[in-house]
Amino acid sequence: MLDGILLEKAGIPAVSIVTEPFRETGKEMAKDWGVPNYRFLEMPHPIANLTEDELNERADKILEKVVQLLREGQPAG
Repeated sequence: MLDGILLEKAGIPAVSIVTEPFRETGKEMAKDWGVPNYRFLEMPHPIANLTEDELNERADKILEKVVQLLREGQPAG
């Protein structure tokens, strides 16, 4: 999450992705770093034990949303 925020602040488009249990942590981190409206994506938890194919399948499901956020850009912080 922080990497995405810092990249965006440096003018480099980025999309942060968290798993569902970390949604609130992501929102709080964005507030703490001065971008309360920072948009990020979620994917189902857990991911640590997924195979590469399973992780790729999950990534494929959110790919269009990643592209959309990159095209739209983040709100100014």
